[in-house]
Amino acid sequence: MSRIKIDIPNNQIAESHTRVRISDINYGNHVGNDAFVSFIHEARLQWLQQNNFTELDITGTGLIMSDLALEFKNECFYGEEISITISVGEISKVGFDLYYQLSTKRNNESILLAKAKTGMVCYDYRNKKVAIIPDELKKMLGAT
Repeated sequence: MSRIKIDIPNNQIAESHTRVRISDINYGNHVGNDAFVSFIHEARLQWLQQNNFTELDITGTGLIMSDLALEFKNECFYGEEISITISVGEISKVGFDLYYQLSTKRNNESILLAKAKTGMVCYDYRNKKVAIIPDELKKMLGAT
C-alpha cells in the first residue's frame, strides 16, 4: 500500500501555536485526525488575520480548499502546545499550495507530529466563480 509523502518547502511564511484541548482527544487517548485538520485550518486563518484578511475577503476575493493531504508522524496528547509552520508550494494564476508542519516539544526534544498540504483556490463568492489571485495575496505568498 502506498503512503502519502509530503515534502515541506523551505520558504516559511508564517508560524502559529495552539494548545491541545480535551475535545481534540479521541478514544485512543491522543489527538484525532479531525483535530489535526482543525489545527491547520486555524493556522491558515491566523496567518490571514495577521495580514488583515479572512478566508472570505482578501480584497474582495475568498478562498476555497480544493484538496487536503495529511501525513501523520507521531501521537500528540492533551495539553501539549503545537507549533505550526506554513510554507508555500506551487502558485498558479488562480490557486496555490500551502504546506504545514506540526510539531511539539517533549522532554526538551522537538517532535514532528504531522505534515500537511492544502490546495487553495481563489473564489469570487458573489459571482460564484474562480478568481485570479489578488496582488496582495501574491505578496503574502512571496510571489511578487
